[in-house]
Amino acid sequence: MDEKKIEEELKKVWDETPVSHSDNEKEISWEQFQAKAFASEKKKSKAWFYYAAAAAVLIFVGTGIYFNSNPAEKAIQFASNVIENRTSKVKTIFLPDSSKVELSPNSKIAYANNFEINRKIEMEGEAYFKVKKDKKHPFQVFCNETTTTVLGTSFTVLGQDGKGVVVQLFEGSVQMSVKDQDKKWILKPGDKFTYANSIVSVVEFNRFTDFENEKLMVVSAYIEAHYGYKVIIPQEYYNQRITVRINKKEDLKTIVELISEMYNLNFEINEDLKQITFQ
Repeated sequence: MDEKKIEEELKKVWDETPVSHSDNEKEISWEQFQAKAFASEKKKSKAWFYYAAAAAVLIFVGTGIYFNSNPAEKAIQFASNVIENRTSKVKTIFLPDSSKVELSPNSKIAYANNFEINRKIEMEGEAYFKVKKDKKHPFQVFCNETTTTVLGTSFTVLGQDGKGVVVQLFEGSVQMSVKDQDKKWILKPGDKFTYANSIVSVVEFNRFTDFENEKLMVVSAYIEAHYGYKVIIPQEYYNQRITVRINKKEDLKTIVELISEMYNLNFEINEDLKQITFQ
């Protein structure tokens, strides 16, 4: 495919409207919540908070794009910048294009100095990527014998012994390719790609955590366990009930903003103390 056709395909896919999930009441309620709760100039009524608390959903479907690519097509020099996590905790890294990487312990990534126009990463171990959208510069992750190609999305890549790889897609769309194989695999949110012993499989996985009529304190405990932030809420809200679906890789601030809007509470995030206070 020549450059002109690539650009045409790029624009076509990028401008596509995401598929509606009208059959899912939770996803509908999230769209309604997003329209009302995050409108910059709109006034929010108390009735809306009660509605959101009963049926809100936290789900994001991004738009990705893919190119035909194979790990063996060209030699790429990554050695300019090497980041390794030798600690026992996940390390958060912001790349030159503002994409975010959560690098797991005993893992490393490498990329070139011209990363903003040459968004190619070589990695070992495990990492979660939240990629900034860029129509002109696809983002590629090379791990063992596989290449993950996207424009803007979020996914995890886990490199295993014996050249195995597991990719889980949380948002958007990606294309997977394997060295010396012509076939391409297009993943949708909720797909898990596994490459092991020269065999590929694609199955679904659960990318959400659901809370069905749970006490607000249960969600607070989830935040503390998965994000490492202590949550303080007024005592009268301890037993408030909440029904919500949370993307397992959602940004903490988005979850906090959701709770704040649902219960009409202000919040403060103290990064030094790793503490969130609602009042």
